[in-house]
Amino acid sequence: MPDMTGSIVDDDLFAPNVIADPYSYYGHLRENDPVHWNALHEVWIVTRYDDVTWLTRHPRIFSSSVPQKDPRDPYPPINPDDWDDFQTVRSNMTGRIITTDRPPHRDQRAALHSYFTPAMMERWRPMVRSAVADLIDAADNGGRMDVMNDVAIPLPLMVISELMAIPKADRPYVRSIAEKMLVGPLQSPSRMHDVATSMAKMDEYITPIVEERFANPGDDLISVLLLGEKAGAFTREQVMRNIAFFVVAGHETSINLICNGLLAFIRNPAQWELLRTAPSDLAVSATEECLRFDPPVPSIERIATEDVTLRDKEIKELDRVRWSIAAANRDPRRFAEPDDFDITRNPNPHIAFGHGIHMCLGMSLARLEGQEVFAAMAPRFPELRLETKELEYAPAIHIRSLRALEVSW
Repeated sequence: MPDMTGSIVDDDLFAPNVIADPYSYYGHLRENDPVHWNALHEVWIVTRYDDVTWLTRHPRIFSSSVPQKDPRDPYPPINPDDWDDFQTVRSNMTGRIITTDRPPHRDQRAALHSYFTPAMMERWRPMVRSAVADLIDAADNGGRMDVMNDVAIPLPLMVISELMAIPKADRPYVRSIAEKMLVGPLQSPSRMHDVATSMAKMDEYITPIVEERFANPGDDLISVLLLGEKAGAFTREQVMRNIAFFVVAGHETSINLICNGLLAFIRNPAQWELLRTAPSDLAVSATEECLRFDPPVPSIERIATEDVTLRDKEIKELDRVRWSIAAANRDPRRFAEPDDFDITRNPNPHIAFGHGIHMCLGMSLARLEGQEVFAAMAPRFPELRLETKELEYAPAIHIRSLRALEVSW
């Protein structure tokens, strides 16, 4: 157990108690050692809101190209025999927009920007609202629901598949691959082999679709990426890497928003009742508070490109720097009563979607999905009760993902 009363903590970021309750762990760091050198994993941990936002405003110093530049071994350690698989995974991640620095990043984002504007995403709201209603109708049978399998997985998977025009029959298969690419056995020494295998399967599936859309483009996201290729913003390999990335990120984060948000409501029934009184009026602010309170992505990593001093700590060139969204979103210097779940919080300048030039392209879509789910479920289920016997989270520091969320009413 970390020592939460003193200034020394256990540096094992994957310890069960840290995975279960990152807010106590990173909150302790935020108050006692806000720029902390984690010697076990060889990474700086930055936890205060002002430090995190300063860091993200300096992308030249703190590079997103971690797979390309990181000289250290992955953490936790992997099997020595899986080093080739690690190189495969690193190569695959290198082509993604989130691991690309300026100037190429500027061109790539510009090629995609018009597709992801709030106005463009708003076009999908009627479809999302209808899908939410259908899923809830199907799940409302017997007074019990597995939120994960009945709503949280099928909704965003359907939405991102519609955006990419992935055939309906293929979607369960795509989900099975995507899940292993992001989550997999996250602490297992053999995880690189499993992830590399899944990446190869995704490439095999995507390749004929890409070739067909290149010849016959539509208005889907894959076609937009290919238009970016024709304009010189992407290579074909980068198109492939980003399709895989959008498949994963386009639904996994929304799954976590829905489940983490509903769990926060169950633990704060007065807020659920408040949402029930005016779901249309409060859906937006409620979704923002869910994002702040228990964000789907709790931390992001960068790598220093030069020596830099932050709070009297000397960060060296090529040091890994992981900034904690979870800790920054509960920094009492920025948020009043930060550990309270308050769906009327205003202002709410959370950084659940990142900050700076790499803010999440799909944030408008994720917000829309959360708004529609919470607004539909609150009046339908006045008293949600938690039936999950023991909450279990994926043993990861880059996602905050429940294994299951069974509820009753």
